[in-house]
Amino acid sequence: MAKRKMILDLDTGIDDSLAIAYALGAPDVDLIGIIGSYGNVVVEAGGQNSLKILELLGHTDIPVYLGESHSSTSDHFDRMQVSADIHGENGIGQVDLPAPKRAIEKESGVDFLIDAVHKYGKDLTLVPTGPMTNLAAALKKAPEIATEIGNMTFMGGALTVPGNVTAYAEANINQDAEAANAVLTSPMHSTMVGLDVTLRTLLTKKETQQWRDLGTEAGEKFADIVDYYIQAYVDVNDNLGGCALHDPLAVGVALDPSFVTTIDLNMVVNYNKETYGRTIGDDNRLNEPTNVKVAVAVDKDRYLKTFMEYLTALFKKN
Repeated sequence: MAKRKMILDLDTGIDDSLAIAYALGAPDVDLIGIIGSYGNVVVEAGGQNSLKILELLGHTDIPVYLGESHSSTSDHFDRMQVSADIHGENGIGQVDLPAPKRAIEKESGVDFLIDAVHKYGKDLTLVPTGPMTNLAAALKKAPEIATEIGNMTFMGGALTVPGNVTAYAEANINQDAEAANAVLTSPMHSTMVGLDVTLRTLLTKKETQQWRDLGTEAGEKFADIVDYYIQAYVDVNDNLGGCALHDPLAVGVALDPSFVTTIDLNMVVNYNKETYGRTIGDDNRLNEPTNVKVAVAVDKDRYLKTFMEYLTALFKKN
């Protein structure tokens, strides 16, 4: 068992599934649980997708908890059509996986996170790849975890490039800008892995063919899932030449920060109507010690090599 422990907070669509596989394939960390969020799919569907992916990869020992089902400022969640277009109606590229044998845990994801921080402290890494709603709720309930946790690396935001749902906002932040602002202005230290770097880190059908060639169920299913994602990217933006590895890059950076170049900032998230969801430096804290590292460049070739090594070895066994 590894000393380092990891919790993923996912709205499990396709790149979230790749994030699960990366965490399972990494030799230097134990994935101890997954918290479900809303975004790519509704929270219940995301939780089921996480269980299905864990079962496909031979890890039914890892529990899945459900977090909040909607943003901190609303009473419901409406899935955007673009999410269904990119991830498929079922969230995993319309690939049919068996109903999982393991059930969702009864404990709330927020309470699981708080308990895990108290138990593992600096050895715990949290990687949110959806809205910040669960983490903001945990910080509100147990503010002490902000300084107890070892590492919080999130996929979200855009500092040097436009957003992907509005000119300002990246999708995860846009789901709950108020929650994201509460997290980024808290004492918690974090690393932002946003569109600035994830849109440079691409996977193509050349790589998915390598998984097909393994002749395993996991290799075949993941190739099917990701090929759907690649085609969705062609339909939406055929200039990229592949699909962005948003969420698995955040997991990679959480484990090896040298994959990216960062700048140190204090950040705020705008939640006024005109610039809702914008992640930007806080001009009211320019001279204060910083708590956010923002990734602005990525060693994409070295990251992709590591990504393929971890996932291919994992798929070869399943």
